[in-house]
Amino acid sequence: MLKKTVLALAVIIAVFVVVVAMQPAAFRVARSITMAAPAPAVFAQVNDFKNWQAWSPWAKIDPAMKQTYEGAPTGVGAITSWAGNDAVGAGRMTILESRAHELIRIKLEFLKPFAATNAAEFKFEPEGSQTTVTWSMSGDNSFMFKAVSLFMSMDKMVGGDFEKGLANMKAVVESEVAAPAGKS
Repeated sequence: MLKKTVLALAVIIAVFVVVVAMQPAAFRVARSITMAAPAPAVFAQVNDFKNWQAWSPWAKIDPAMKQTYEGAPTGVGAITSWAGNDAVGAGRMTILESRAHELIRIKLEFLKPFAATNAAEFKFEPEGSQTTVTWSMSGDNSFMFKAVSLFMSMDKMVGGDFEKGLANMKAVVESEVAAPAGKS
């Protein structure tokens, strides 16, 4: 009986390992929103990490989160590090590419609750007086993340936060764009 139990357990583990190994080697999460604002106004919200406090969903999850800034004040070379509660963890972001009003690429390094390095990207597409912003994150799936993805996808873990952040950014940008018109 013990021999059959051990054999059955070994088969279950082997099947699990094969199923996990067959999961995608990479992931990508993306969300978009259209804002009633010109691309330069939207771009400025992302290109300066200090502006993220007003719209980042993680700033609202942990208002006591500690943030530091170094490197360039905006654009390529701008760096921010954060340390917060268990929900936001700790990490660092560095702007690697910044093409005015078009694209920002960020190296995203998570330190806690787990170590990972991913790429974040913001694309800005002007459409008349509006701008569509696409926020994406991509990275490699380690064996552990492949196993976790069987039960919870990265899209489900992060997609909702991207939606909240973009909605917050839209509110900030649209109120800033509307403010000068109301001051006449």
